[in-house]
Amino acid sequence: MNPQSSHPVRGFCLLALVAAVLVLWVQPGAAQEAGGEILGAITGALSDAPAGSDERATLSGRIIQMIALMTVLALAPGLLVVMTSFTRFVIVFSMLRSALGLNQTPPNMVLSSMALFMTFFVMQPVFEDAWEDGVQPLMNNAITEEQAMSRIADPFKRFMLANTREKDIALFADFAARGEGGQPEAGPVTAESTGWRILVPAFMISEMRRAFSIGFLIYLPFIAIDLIIASILMSAGMMMLPPVLVSLPFKVIFFVLIDGWYMLAGSLMEGYLPLAGG
Repeated sequence: MNPQSSHPVRGFCLLALVAAVLVLWVQPGAAQEAGGEILGAITGALSDAPAGSDERATLSGRIIQMIALMTVLALAPGLLVVMTSFTRFVIVFSMLRSALGLNQTPPNMVLSSMALFMTFFVMQPVFEDAWEDGVQPLMNNAITEEQAMSRIADPFKRFMLANTREKDIALFADFAARGEGGQPEAGPVTAESTGWRILVPAFMISEMRRAFSIGFLIYLPFIAIDLIIASILMSAGMMMLPPVLVSLPFKVIFFVLIDGWYMLAGSLMEGYLPLAGG
């Protein structure tokens, strides 16, 4: 097949998709009518190509890839939470703010943004493996969509298994086997033997357990400062003065003097980088 013969068809499909986005953005009321016209145009382009031809197969594959990409982008926020280190980071940062006694400082946007970029930093080896093994070969038409999905998912599975307790995996595997009327499989836990139905919730509760354990250790020194300030105020007879009001600047300066953000960020990333890189 001549590579240049499919260029007009591909360009027409791309132009149709761009037109659909513009119609949805500018005039939502005409979305149904425009969608019908675009669907008819794409169907006509497919029907013009001979049945079973390489051009028709390539065009169909590109449309499927576009639909899959749009679906992944729509689910990206949820996938970011349940399949990466974002959960642990944002919980620890929120508990740190509560331990300091600061209600809105740093604001939620700052904490979420910091957790997000730290997540990208930690997950970079996983993203690179997924891109090089799955996305790039798919764009070069070297593998099929099914092979690409498996190769893209494997790095995330390895990362999640490395950070999930076997106890948590066994819990969901046992309940899944009960629901299917069977027994959980014996043997070592591997990425191939563990399905997403079991791995994702097990990874989530493992991450939340570690986040709350770190948060507990963060709370201890700040509770000690609160107790010391409260004891001093009571011994001085100033029981009407809220201890939290006096202890707040001491907790903030204590956290600054020990370079708390450096220590906390380094400790959180240290627990991931060897596993993510391996």
